[in-house]
Formats: sequence, structure tokens, C-alpha cells
Amino acid sequence: MAKIDTLCVHAGYNPGKGAPRQIPIIQSTTFKYETSDQMGRLFDLEDSGYFYTRLQNPTVDAVAAQINALEGGVGAILTSSGQAANLFAVLNIASAGDHIIAANNIYGGTFNLLGVTLTKLGIEVSFLKADSTDAEIEAAIKPGTKLIFGETISNPGVEVFDIERWAAVAHKNGLPLIIDNTFATPVLCRPFEWGADIVTHSTTKYIDGHGVSVGGAVVDSGNFPWDKYSARFPGLTTPDASYHGLTYTKKFGKAAYIVKATTHLMRDLGSTQSPQNAFYLHLGLQTLHLRIKRHSESALKVAKWLEACPDVAWVHYPGLESDPHHALALKYCPEGTSGVLCFGLKGGRAFDNRFLDSLKLTTIETHVADCHTCVLHPASHTHRQLSDDQFRAAGIAPDLIRFSVGLEAPEDIIEDLRQALEKAKSC
Repeated sequence: MAKIDTLCVHAGYNPGKGAPRQIPIIQSTTFKYETSDQMGRLFDLEDSGYFYTRLQNPTVDAVAAQINALEGGVGAILTSSGQAANLFAVLNIASAGDHIIAANNIYGGTFNLLGVTLTKLGIEVSFLKADSTDAEIEAAIKPGTKLIFGETISNPGVEVFDIERWAAVAHKNGLPLIIDNTFATPVLCRPFEWGADIVTHSTTKYIDGHGVSVGGAVVDSGNFPWDKYSARFPGLTTPDASYHGLTYTKKFGKAAYIVKATTHLMRDLGSTQSPQNAFYLHLGLQTLHLRIKRHSESALKVAKWLEACPDVAWVHYPGLESDPHHALALKYCPEGTSGVLCFGLKGGRAFDNRFLDSLKLTTIETHVADCHTCVLHPASHTHRQLSDDQFRAAGIAPDLIRFSVGLEAPEDIIEDLRQALEKAKSC
């Protein structure tokens, strides 16, 4: 297999003689066929091809193939957002009356998706601490449990998930492990190599890298033995009446999961990524291997400066030797742990807000993980409706500041932090 750097540039699209060097944007909702039988065979999943962009589109498929190659899977689909990717990943194998397990330190939007929205749909969720023991994980498994979910590097706490250990427990109990690999990206970590079965991404973040397109991806490793646990996963292992009794595992083998996600969920829910956004994503992917390593290098410099700053109460960044997740970072992400870190300041919430208002280079915004340095204070912004006790119950420190180190010179980022702290103290 080509190295990850080469795959970032070349995977997914191989132009022939006289073809466009860049992926062409196929901005068409529909596709022409010569006979009724040709179209019918597509709808019966007997032939491969394109008939409606809600399900598949050549531009979107090329970029999905690019991400699939980077992760080392058997197939992938792009979705309209990272939230849609996680929703598809779960709904593809879980439905009303089922149960799932998730780490409690996952991104707040995903926590709400699983813990509130899916609960309303009849799917029960148990949230466990990411450092739960094997025995604690097994104790949470129920007869109706369908999957376990975690993030390679959590958002916003930047904690590293022990993929291999959780995968071992999941597989011992006949369950697939789904990993959201958004912050690490496949350049820094390939979860399939550690036992994960399905990988999701919010491609809006580092994979895009420039804050121009919202999107998501689901990648299938092809490794989980669905037929071995046929009674638990009937959607994949028994006939689907909506496709004339087709059984996905019999028809598509290792690609059963990702084909079902495309032909069933994308058909019915329609969370499609546009060809234009897929094209933007492709441009970002071509430099991902360069950007994510620079983000990581700069973030480590910033984290070390913050760690030594007397105005800073604490810093969490897995690249720091003092960080409690440093050993896991060395195991799973030896080339860096992204550009995202979090810290708390001495002085309380009023001081936090003065600090944020004093930043010049750094942008206050809800986004994270692109080329611009940006900052978010959840207690003042996204989670301002919560009390401090509710923050702690969710595993988030009330004083937590999420800081996403961009591609500016790290010295300039540090200077911006320094001057903002000085100004905040003088107010």
C-alpha cells in the first residue's frame, strides 16, 4: 500500500488520458440510461452505477473512496455533516428497543444526539467513563446492546480513547466498536489497526481544514462478522423487503454494512453531501498530511508555554509528558495529537471573558480544527445554560477553554495569548 502522504494526494481518483486532473464536479441530480432494464437493475442493486445523487454521485464517491483508502476500509460514504455520519453509523444497526454504549466524554452534540434524540426514538443509551474497567464495560452490556461508541481524541477534553482495550471487550461480547476519528484523522491514527470496526468523521474539521464545507463520513472496516451474530443484526443478515428480499451479508460480503448505509439510510433519510462540498473536501485532503502534523507540532509548543504560565491553572494536551493520557497518545498517535488543547485560567469566569475579548490573532468562534487559530469557552458560549454542577456531571470543567491551534507561526499564537492575559489582568 502507498504511504499515507501519497494516498492523501492520489487516492480515490485516477484520471485517464485527457481527463481532468482534478476531480470533476458532477453537478447533476440524475443520470441517463438507454433502456428501462438498465435502470431497473440499478434499483435492484444488480448493477453498479448512478441514477440519483441523493444516493450516489461520482464526485462524492471519489472523495469517499479517498477517505476510505486513508482509513484502510472496504467502503465509505459521505454525509451532509458529522452529526449525520454518527446518526447513520448507529441507525444502520440499532433501532427502537435496542441499547448502545458510549463513552461519556464525547462531543456534546453527539452526546445529545445519542442521549436525547435517539432515546426519543426508542434506543436506550448507557454512558460510561472512558477509563471504565473491562468488568464495568461488560456489566453495562445488555441482551439488546448493539454497539459501543467512542472518540479517538475527545472533544473538548482531548482525552485519548483506549481503542484496543475497548475493542477487545466489544468483540468478546459480539459487538462492533464505532470510533469517531475526527480530531486524529487517519494521518495520526487509523482505528481499524487497533480493532475498531466502523470509523466516522466530521469532515468539517481537519479533513476540510479551511472552514468552508460542512460534512461527514462513515467508513467500514469490513472486519466485523455480522453473520456470526445474525440474531443480533437482522437488518444485515436477513432479507430486506424493501429490496425484494435481498440479504446484505450474502450479496455484498464484507461491504454489507456500508452498502446498507447507502442504499437504505441515505435513500430514506437523504443526508447527502453535495458534489461542490465534496470537491472542497478533496482539496483539503490533498494537504491533510502536511497540515495535521504542523497543527500538532505548534499545539505542543503552545501547550508547553501555557503549562509554564503562572496565570494558567491547568492544561490538557496529550502530547505533554505531564498529561494523564500521554502514554495512550504515544501508543495511538505517536506523530501528534492534533492542534486542539484545553486549559483553565486562574481568576474565574469574568477573567476568562476579559481574556477572550483581549485576543487579537485568535478568533472566538464555534468552529474548531482548521487553519485559523480559534477559541471557545463552553460555559460562556455553547453550554451557557448549564450550571457549574451540571458541567462537572458531564465531565467538563466550568473553566475549560477549548483552544484550536491553527497554521500561523506558533510564536505569534503564543504572543497573542501573552498579551491577552496581560490585558485581562490590567482591566
